[in-house]
Amino acid sequence: MPQPAPQREAAQQNAYRRIYPLRVIGMGLGGLSIAAVLIEQQAAPWRWSLMIASCLLWPQIALLRARLSTDAYRAEKHNLLIDSAIAGMWVPLMHFNLLPSVVLVTVTTFDKLSSGMRRLWLASLPGLFGTAALVALVLRPPLELQSSLLVIVCTLPLLIVHTLSSSIASYRLIRTVSRQNKQLELLRRTDAQTGLYAREHWQQQADAALQRFHATGQPACLLMIDVDHFKRVNDTYGHTAGDEVIRAVGQLIRDCIRAEDSAGRYGGDEFAVLCHHIDMADARHIAERIRTQLLTLRLPDHPALRLSSSIGLAEAEASYANLQSWMAAADAALYAAKHQGRNQVVNLPLAAAPLC
Repeated sequence: MPQPAPQREAAQQNAYRRIYPLRVIGMGLGGLSIAAVLIEQQAAPWRWSLMIASCLLWPQIALLRARLSTDAYRAEKHNLLIDSAIAGMWVPLMHFNLLPSVVLVTVTTFDKLSSGMRRLWLASLPGLFGTAALVALVLRPPLELQSSLLVIVCTLPLLIVHTLSSSIASYRLIRTVSRQNKQLELLRRTDAQTGLYAREHWQQQADAALQRFHATGQPACLLMIDVDHFKRVNDTYGHTAGDEVIRAVGQLIRDCIRAEDSAGRYGGDEFAVLCHHIDMADARHIAERIRTQLLTLRLPDHPALRLSSSIGLAEAEASYANLQSWMAAADAALYAAKHQGRNQVVNLPLAAAPLC
């Protein structure tokens, strides 16, 4: 799920803390690769000093820049662009030694892609190649593409560690996305107020149960439950009390049904229960348990409030061609319970159930 704006802004401002250890490791291993090239070139002291400044001092300077800035996120974006410029500078300083040059350019560009900062990799390219071209024009270094065994060995740690860290980051991202997708799916199929199934998801389960009945004869029953005089609760005690009633009734239904049954919020003060592998007699016991338990329900904030329910039952039958006809039968039984005085459980004979 997307982060709220304040959390997202806080995460951006603290991005430099996450990037700092990665920069220390990356620059340190890059320095090892550069050092191997400098050894072979018998480089002048100023190049060694530049290597130390680039690979050891720069990560500390970048940390201070971000920490002391009034906009740490913007400062860290600039730091990442400087990282690319430093990598580009070292390509001609290493006389274009092929392996370390390619690895440095690839790693630093990939880091911009994985930073999550929009189009940062594209913004880094002018600094990367511009610095390389400028240093090449000023120093005019010889072209030494071949990489010795020493250079290869010293470049491998950067390549291996970066590959592993990128793989771990990708794995974590995949796990996070998967977890968020599961949370979104749970939210989609769950009624937020009661914790019961949302109407659409409950109907999908009920339709599947009816199809199983037609295919295998596996019994199932529907219960349609309505809180009696719920409008009076809202009018007398207020909508906050009405919300408490809905939540409490949802919890009560969940406590009264079996583990294999499916309870859903059908709409307003109406609930629905799908009872699997059960005939009318056993389903009626469940319905009566819900009805009698509701009579004893008390709300802590409104102890004088008394509740009752009307419940209609319909058993799966061969004449129900679709879910609508099955639900219409349960609805007709519910209407009969209300018409006969409420606070009761009714199941109509098949002949009295309306068909769709």
